[in-house]
Amino acid sequence: MNEHLLIKKAKKGDVEAFGELYTTVYKKLYRFAFYILKNQQDAEDVVSEAVTDAFTGIRKLKREEAFSNWMYQIVANKCKRKMREYYREDILYEDIDMWNHSKEEHYEVRKAFMELSSEERMIIGLHLFFGYKTREIAQFMELNDNTVRSKESRAMKKLENKLKGLRENG
Repeated sequence: MNEHLLIKKAKKGDVEAFGELYTTVYKKLYRFAFYILKNQQDAEDVVSEAVTDAFTGIRKLKREEAFSNWMYQIVANKCKRKMREYYREDILYEDIDMWNHSKEEHYEVRKAFMELSSEERMIIGLHLFFGYKTREIAQFMELNDNTVRSKESRAMKKLENKLKGLRENG
Protein backbone atom coordinates (compact mmCIF):
# COMPACT_ATOMS: atom_id res chain seq x y z
CA MET A 1 0.00 0.00 0.00
CA ASN A 2 1.38 3.44 -0.83
CA GLU A 3 2.24 6.00 1.84
CA HIS A 4 -0.43 8.49 0.76
CA LEU A 5 -3.20 5.91 1.21
CA LEU A 6 -1.76 4.73 4.54
CA ILE A 7 -1.76 8.30 5.83
CA LYS A 8 -5.38 8.80 4.79
CA LYS A 9 -6.34 5.60 6.61
CA ALA A 10 -4.28 6.54 9.68
CA LYS A 11 -6.02 9.93 9.80
CA LYS A 12 -9.30 8.02 10.10
CA GLY A 13 -7.95 6.09 13.09
CA ASP A 14 -6.64 2.96 11.34
CA VAL A 15 -4.01 1.65 13.77
CA GLU A 16 -2.61 -0.89 11.31
CA ALA A 17 -2.08 1.78 8.65
CA PHE A 18 -0.26 3.95 11.17
CA GLY A 19 1.83 0.93 12.19
CA GLU A 20 2.91 0.46 8.58
CA LEU A 21 3.84 4.14 8.33
CA TYR A 22 5.81 3.82 11.55
CA THR A 23 7.84 0.90 10.23
CA THR A 24 8.86 2.93 7.17
CA VAL A 25 10.39 5.76 9.23
CA TYR A 26 11.43 4.17 12.55
CA LYS A 27 15.07 3.37 11.71
CA LYS A 28 15.73 6.82 10.28
CA LEU A 29 14.05 8.54 13.23
CA TYR A 30 16.01 6.42 15.69
CA ARG A 31 19.34 7.12 13.97
CA PHE A 32 18.52 10.82 13.95
CA ALA A 33 17.62 10.85 17.66
CA PHE A 34 20.63 8.71 18.61
CA TYR A 35 23.00 10.95 16.69
CA ILE A 36 21.69 14.01 18.50
CA LEU A 37 21.34 12.49 21.98
CA LYS A 38 24.20 9.96 21.97
CA ASN A 39 22.21 7.67 24.25
CA GLN A 40 20.41 4.54 23.06
CA GLN A 41 17.70 4.53 25.73
CA ASP A 42 16.95 8.24 25.35
CA ALA A 43 16.80 7.90 21.56
CA GLU A 44 14.35 5.00 21.88
CA ASP A 45 12.27 6.96 24.40
CA VAL A 46 12.19 10.06 22.22
CA VAL A 47 11.12 8.11 19.14
CA SER A 48 8.49 6.24 21.15
CA GLU A 49 7.08 9.51 22.53
CA ALA A 50 7.15 11.05 19.06
CA VAL A 51 5.24 8.12 17.58
CA THR A 52 2.61 8.38 20.32
CA ASP A 53 2.26 12.12 19.66
CA ALA A 54 2.12 11.51 15.92
CA PHE A 55 -0.59 8.88 16.28
CA THR A 56 -2.76 11.14 18.43
CA GLY A 57 -2.09 14.16 16.21
CA ILE A 58 -2.07 12.68 12.70
CA ARG A 59 -5.47 14.19 11.95
CA LYS A 60 -3.76 17.60 12.16
CA LEU A 61 -1.34 16.69 9.36
CA LYS A 62 -2.40 18.96 6.52
CA ARG A 63 -0.32 17.55 3.65
CA GLU A 64 0.14 13.80 3.39
CA GLU A 65 3.38 14.22 1.45
CA ALA A 66 4.87 15.99 4.48
CA PHE A 67 4.51 12.97 6.80
CA SER A 68 8.24 12.19 7.01
CA ASN A 69 9.19 15.82 7.63
CA TRP A 70 6.42 16.10 10.20
CA MET A 71 7.74 13.05 12.05
CA TYR A 72 11.29 14.45 12.00
CA GLN A 73 9.96 17.73 13.37
CA ILE A 74 8.31 15.93 16.28
CA VAL A 75 11.50 13.97 17.01
CA ALA A 76 13.64 17.11 16.69
CA ASN A 77 11.44 18.90 19.23
CA LYS A 78 11.62 15.94 21.61
CA CYS A 79 15.42 15.88 21.20
CA LYS A 80 15.61 19.59 21.99
CA ARG A 81 13.63 19.03 25.19
CA LYS A 82 15.84 16.09 26.13
CA MET A 83 18.99 18.13 25.52
CA ARG A 84 17.63 20.81 27.86
CA GLU A 85 17.21 18.07 30.47
CA TYR A 86 20.83 17.00 29.92
CA TYR A 87 22.01 20.51 30.58
CA ARG A 88 19.82 20.88 33.65
CA GLU A 89 21.12 17.61 35.04
CA ASP A 90 24.75 18.32 34.07
CA ILE A 91 25.15 14.92 32.44
CA LEU A 92 26.04 16.07 28.94
CA TYR A 93 29.65 14.88 29.15
CA GLU A 94 29.22 11.86 31.42
CA ASP A 95 28.48 9.52 28.54
CA ILE A 96 31.41 10.62 26.37
CA ASP A 97 33.11 7.25 26.97
CA MET A 98 30.27 5.37 25.34
CA TRP A 99 31.96 5.77 21.95
CA ASN A 100 34.73 3.39 21.02
CA HIS A 101 37.53 5.68 19.90
CA SER A 102 40.19 3.97 17.87
CA LYS A 103 42.03 7.19 16.95
CA GLU A 104 42.90 10.29 18.93
CA GLU A 105 41.77 12.56 16.10
CA HIS A 106 38.35 10.92 15.94
CA TYR A 107 38.00 11.47 19.68
CA GLU A 108 38.99 15.13 19.40
CA VAL A 109 36.50 15.77 16.59
CA ARG A 110 33.72 14.15 18.63
CA LYS A 111 34.73 16.09 21.74
CA ALA A 112 34.77 19.38 19.84
CA PHE A 113 31.39 18.51 18.31
CA MET A 114 29.91 17.82 21.76
CA GLU A 115 31.10 21.23 22.95
CA LEU A 116 28.75 22.90 20.47
CA SER A 117 25.26 23.82 21.61
CA SER A 118 22.50 21.26 21.03
CA GLU A 119 21.07 23.51 18.32
CA GLU A 120 24.43 23.73 16.54
CA ARG A 121 24.91 19.95 16.77
CA MET A 122 21.44 19.41 15.36
CA ILE A 123 22.01 21.76 12.41
CA ILE A 124 25.42 20.30 11.55
CA GLY A 125 24.23 16.74 12.10
CA LEU A 126 21.18 17.13 9.89
CA HIS A 127 23.20 18.76 7.12
CA LEU A 128 26.47 16.83 7.10
CA PHE A 129 25.44 13.40 8.34
CA PHE A 130 21.88 13.11 7.08
CA GLY A 131 22.16 15.24 3.95
CA TYR A 132 19.32 17.62 4.65
CA LYS A 133 19.21 20.94 2.84
CA THR A 134 19.10 24.26 4.67
CA ARG A 135 15.43 24.73 3.78
CA GLU A 136 14.50 21.34 5.26
CA ILE A 137 16.48 21.98 8.43
CA ALA A 138 14.80 25.37 8.76
CA GLN A 139 11.40 23.65 8.54
CA PHE A 140 12.34 21.00 11.14
CA MET A 141 13.63 23.57 13.56
CA GLU A 142 11.08 26.26 12.75
CA LEU A 143 13.79 28.78 11.84
CA ASN A 144 14.42 31.06 8.88
CA ASP A 145 16.67 29.61 6.12
CA ASN A 146 19.20 32.42 6.56
CA THR A 147 19.28 31.86 10.32
CA VAL A 148 20.12 28.20 9.76
CA ARG A 149 22.88 29.12 7.29
CA SER A 150 24.47 31.62 9.67
CA LYS A 151 24.20 29.28 12.68
CA GLU A 152 25.78 26.47 10.67
CA SER A 153 28.57 28.74 9.46
CA ARG A 154 29.32 29.95 13.00
CA ALA A 155 29.23 26.40 14.35
CA MET A 156 31.62 25.17 11.66
CA LYS A 157 34.01 28.03 12.46
CA LYS A 158 33.83 27.11 16.16
CA LEU A 159 34.69 23.51 15.31
CA GLU A 160 37.52 24.58 13.04
CA ASN A 161 38.99 26.85 15.73
CA LYS A 162 38.72 24.17 18.43
CA LEU A 163 40.41 21.59 16.23
CA LYS A 164 43.07 24.03 15.05
CA GLY A 165 43.87 24.84 18.69
CA LEU A 166 44.18 21.14 19.49
CA ARG A 167 46.56 20.54 16.58
CA GLU A 168 48.74 23.49 17.56
CA ASN A 169 48.86 22.40 21.21
CA GLY A 170 49.14 18.69 20.47
